[in-house]
Amino acid sequence: MTVARDLDGRLAIVTGASSGIGRSVAMQLARRGARVVAVGRNRARLEELAALQDGIVPQIADLADPGSTDLVFDAASRLGAATILVCAAGLPGFTDRPIASQSFEAWRATMAVNLDSPFLMTRAIAPLIGAAQWGRIVYVSSTAGQVGAPSMTAYCASKHGLIGLMRSVACDIGVHGATANAVCPGWVRTGMAENDALWEAEQKGVSPEEIWRLRDASYPRGRVLTADEVAQTISFLASDSAAGINGEAVTVALGGLW
Repeated sequence: MTVARDLDGRLAIVTGASSGIGRSVAMQLARRGARVVAVGRNRARLEELAALQDGIVPQIADLADPGSTDLVFDAASRLGAATILVCAAGLPGFTDRPIASQSFEAWRATMAVNLDSPFLMTRAIAPLIGAAQWGRIVYVSSTAGQVGAPSMTAYCASKHGLIGLMRSVACDIGVHGATANAVCPGWVRTGMAENDALWEAEQKGVSPEEIWRLRDASYPRGRVLTADEVAQTISFLASDSAAGINGEAVTVALGGLW
């Protein structure tokens, strides 16, 4: 299938690019012509990604460290002025506990990656977007950013917070002809979700494949999402074709509720 190179000349930063949705997003943006700074913690996976797709520049960073923002933007500045930001990095929800036993340390660790880093990255790219009078920001939230779930205080709060951040940022950068949106994926069979299924299977005394069978069956199409399906929505939101979409939380869940 021929992919339109409608992002030629754009520079994008994609966090969480070493696996899952972030990896698929980095590949799709590069195929559409963007130069992509692919941010993650796994050097081998990022280098493999760069070898697979032209236009991708790997950047090692631990987003739990607030100083990683300067590191990423310093690296990106050697390539030009970034005007596309996709925040796909995140810590999972299955490590959370019921509120009575949820530690503050675990809460802060989730917030540092899932919410603090997107805030810092957004604050850093905003002046570049203002100077260019064009920009696209997409946050990867979750269906857990729209509804609550037991024993997921930190994850749900962080994903709800991303949507609030997006809605405010959409107002701030909209005056520059730029947009900010969020995608809210349901179940996607990524490495993180596999670990979640393993944890749930242990709790219920069943196999991980049984957990995935139940998840598949809960969706109208009888299966969960692929990372590429979510990435396609994100790459569209990053394009000129999505210029009229701003401040929206877009559910990508095949009609499922979770």
